[in-house]
Amino acid sequence: MEILRVQNLAKVYGSGATEVRALDGVSFSVEKGEFLAIVGPSGSGKSTLLHILGGVDKPSAGQVFIDGTDIYNLNESKLAIFRRRQVGLVYQFYNLIPVLNVEENLTLPLLLDQRRIDKERLAGIVATLGLQNRLKNLPNQLSGGEQQRVSIGRALINNPALVLADEPTGNLDSKNSAEIIELLKYSNQKFNQTLLVITHDQGIALQADRIINLADGRIERDERR
Repeated sequence: MEILRVQNLAKVYGSGATEVRALDGVSFSVEKGEFLAIVGPSGSGKSTLLHILGGVDKPSAGQVFIDGTDIYNLNESKLAIFRRRQVGLVYQFYNLIPVLNVEENLTLPLLLDQRRIDKERLAGIVATLGLQNRLKNLPNQLSGGEQQRVSIGRALINNPALVLADEPTGNLDSKNSAEIIELLKYSNQKFNQTLLVITHDQGIALQADRIINLADGRIERDERR
């Protein structure tokens, strides 16, 4: 079942002599439950692509369909709601709210959406992440690896159609990096989450079901493993 379809995506910054084409006619589709790694050198368009897929940045041209919805055909308020409910974002620098404790950060997407917290699902995610003894801690009382675990839990809490991770291990040591990737793979398998990971790490990419290599804003290779 197709969960994501990208058609002729383009993103242009500037104009004339200063024009930069960050994305140039990118098209691909992703099946539900697939683990896709997107790789390429700095400046290849990886993060731009992820931000557009996540509804954070608008394309200059092209379409993004998530679970059958053309997300850039939605108005701003409907796009914000769709993004909260259907897209989970994991960032390199965690983006946790410093004045909220772990439990509050985990459930923030539900609170913003004024939706009931499923205590059973929350408990399952907390146990999976190993955060049972950290629920009342603030982010500055956590290690980097623990903060990234909270970020992953927050991305999963709404059971989104798509989980997007932008260099999720880029700020971590090798031990924590390995644990975070194992957690993402576990959520991909246990919850059948569709997972897209932007990474510079070839070792991480080789664990994916499929690798898309970007260069100069275009797909250079698309390989299934």
